[in-house]
Amino acid sequence: MSNLTINAERLWDTLTETAAIGATPDGGIARLTLSDEDRRVRDWLRAQVEALGCTLTVDAVGNMFALRPGRNPDLKPIALGSHLDTQPTGGKFDGVLGVLAALEVLRTLDGAGFVTEAPLLLVNWTNEEGARFAPAMLGSGVYAGIYAGDWAEARQDSAGTSFGAALDAIGYRGAAPAGSVPFGAMFELHIEQGPILEAEGAAIGVVQGVQGMRWFEVTLEGQSAHTGSTPMPMRRNALLGAARLVEAVDAAAQAHAPDAVATVGHLTVTPNSNNVIPGHVFLTVDLRHPQDAVLDALEAALRDALDRVTVGLSLTGKLQVIARTAPVAFDPDCIASVRRAAEKGGHPTRDMVSGAGHDAAHVAGLVPTTMVFVPSAAGLSHNPAESTAPSECAAGAQVLLDAVLDYDSRHAPAA
Repeated sequence: MSNLTINAERLWDTLTETAAIGATPDGGIARLTLSDEDRRVRDWLRAQVEALGCTLTVDAVGNMFALRPGRNPDLKPIALGSHLDTQPTGGKFDGVLGVLAALEVLRTLDGAGFVTEAPLLLVNWTNEEGARFAPAMLGSGVYAGIYAGDWAEARQDSAGTSFGAALDAIGYRGAAPAGSVPFGAMFELHIEQGPILEAEGAAIGVVQGVQGMRWFEVTLEGQSAHTGSTPMPMRRNALLGAARLVEAVDAAAQAHAPDAVATVGHLTVTPNSNNVIPGHVFLTVDLRHPQDAVLDALEAALRDALDRVTVGLSLTGKLQVIARTAPVAFDPDCIASVRRAAEKGGHPTRDMVSGAGHDAAHVAGLVPTTMVFVPSAAGLSHNPAESTAPSECAAGAQVLLDAVLDYDSRHAPAA
C-alpha cells in the first residue's frame, strides 16, 4: 500500500461542481436517469476521464466504463464507481460521491505517475435509483444478466416514455453489448444513508453485504361512482383497499422487527377527484431483510393481505414482482483490503450490512466485490438535506484508494 494522498479540496470542488447540474432551490439535486440533466453530468464525466487519457466505453444500456491501463494488460481491471442519477428530491452525495471519489483516485494516481498492476475501471451505472424506471439498479442488473436487455428497454416512466427511447434521446446508447466490458473485482464507495456510523462515532463502514430486497407493483380495481349518491354498503372503493393494504404491509414488517422494513412508497389514485369514489389504485411495495426466509414470510403476508382486501371489498387485484434481489455477502478479500486501508488511515470502523440496495449487490454475483460507507448526517438520504462533511468524503476516498491499491498488490501475479 503506497503513501499516495487524495486531494480533498479537489474532491469537494467536483462535488460542488456537479451538484449544479440538476440543482434544486432547496439545495438538493433532481437528476433523474436518462434526463437532460443526466446527459449533462455524463458529458461532464466523459470529459474528465478522457482528459486523464482513459478509454471510455458505453454499453447498450448506458453504463459508462472508463479504463486506465495497468502494468499488466492481461489482468482484468479493478472497477470502482457508483451512479450519478438521483431521486426527484435527491441530495448531493448519494451515488455521486462514489463516482467522483473514483475519479479522484484516478486523478491522484495520474498526478503521481503511479501505475497499478491491474488496469482500473471507473464505472457509472445507469438507473441505480429506479425513480424514473423501475426497478432500481437496472443498468447493473442487465450487465449481470439479472434482467434481459429487451425487458429493460421496454420499462416505462410515469409519462409512458420507455427506457430505450430515453436512452436514445440523450445519446447514451453505447455500441458495446451489455455485460461485455470485463473486470475482475469492484469497490463501491457510498454514503451510509442511515444513522449508525454517526451515532457510534465511526468514520468508515466496512460493509459485509446487502440485505435482500423485493419490489412489487399492485393494481386494485373497484368501481368509480358518485360520492353523494352511492350508499356505503354498495361501494367498491379501491382506495379503501389500498389503505388496508398499506397498513398490512407495515404490520408485516413490525412483526419481524427490528431488521425487517416494508414500505408503500408510490401510490396513484384514479380518477383522483373530490366527489368520485376511487375506482383504480396503483401502488408499489418494497420489502427488505437480510434473510431470504423472512422475505418469504413478508411476501406471503403481502399476498394474504391482498386476497383479504379484494374479497372483503369486492375488488380485483393484480400483484406483479418487478425486482427480487437475494441477500448478498461481500468478498472476504475485498473486505480485508478495506479494513487494512481504514487501519492505515487511523479511521474508526464499524462492520455493517447495507440496508439500501446498491449496484454492488448485482456485481457481487459475478466478481469479488465490497463497499465502503461514510457517515450520513442525521441518517438522511434521498433528501435535499443529505449531508456528509468534506473530511468524511475525503476519508472515504482515501480508504477507497488504499483499498484498491492493497487489493491490486495482493492479487497481482508474483514476479
